[in-house]
Amino acid sequence: METFAGRTARLVVSNDGEVPLDLMLEPWGDVHRILPKEKCVVVTHSSSRDGSWPGTQLGDEPFEVDHRSDSVTVWANGHCFHLSDRKGNEIDPYVYGGCPAQNQAT
Repeated sequence: METFAGRTARLVVSNDGEVPLDLMLEPWGDVHRILPKEKCVVVTHSSSRDGSWPGTQLGDEPFEVDHRSDSVTVWANGHCFHLSDRKGNEIDPYVYGGCPAQNQAT
């Protein structure tokens, strides 16, 4: 198996509120509900040899975040994303976008 030669970025999203918070993950349109006092980690990978992020115009921004009162939208600018808890355990076993580093960098 070829070693993953790209980059991995992680973004912790927390719900410090009293009601569930919808986490929208773009550009895939996936929604995950974060319960009160819960945290999850959005993980994205770029397989570019130069380490750039394909979803951003600037090339060096793995995420863009937009927050509203009942939801947060995270644009994961890599080739894929998956969710985990703070210990690295996958929250949803389905990986979006065919991650090049699915079993190598979580």
